[in-house]
Amino acid sequence: MHDSLFLFTHFITHNLATGYLLHLVLVCCIITLIAIMATRNLQLVPRGMQNIMEMFLELVMYLLNENIQDKAKVKKYLPLIATLGLIILISNLIGIIPGFEAPTASLNLTLSLALIVCLYYHYEGIRSQGFVKYFAHFCGPVKVIAPFMFIIEIISHISRIISLSFRLFGNIKGDDLFLAVILSLVPYIAPLPPYFLLTFMAFLQTFVFMLLACIYISGAIALEEEH
Repeated sequence: MHDSLFLFTHFITHNLATGYLLHLVLVCCIITLIAIMATRNLQLVPRGMQNIMEMFLELVMYLLNENIQDKAKVKKYLPLIATLGLIILISNLIGIIPGFEAPTASLNLTLSLALIVCLYYHYEGIRSQGFVKYFAHFCGPVKVIAPFMFIIEIISHISRIISLSFRLFGNIKGDDLFLAVILSLVPYIAPLPPYFLLTFMAFLQTFVFMLLACIYISGAIALEEEH
């Protein structure tokens, strides 16, 4: 079914991995263009793309403020969460357009993004609390079962990578297959309801990924509670 649908990347390559990479390059170009349009003529009363981007950044700030206890560090994590959100959202949305594919329908991208989040929050946790204190949290308060708790915590953090990557990949890949079926059955006039549903899912999956990233960073930099 994948090969039976027209994709613009077929003019360049029929290799699936290369096709996803080309679409990711397209996403980066779109994000760059959005950034230029939003900052080209900054105004006190925002309009157009500046207004849209400020609303998006306010959403990211809200997520960070709701999850991170140290409010002084909120602006520090804004670039990471906002960049992840833009990459995922634009990737999801272009997959809805006939002739294009969502880069997030590739496990290579979603796994890479999940690894970035997990490695970064571990780095921030070690940086803010120190190596020993940070990993001491993994052992729990009871020394007798500390080795078992440490193993469980390691498995838990590995499962976060799997959860983040496969949730996004599975949902977007499923949306792509659903759209492929619709376009195969109705190749010229696809019904509007599926497009509304897929657009909603594109925004929802972006929000979930950003929210979980904020929660993981918050948990890593939070001070240990007194027992």
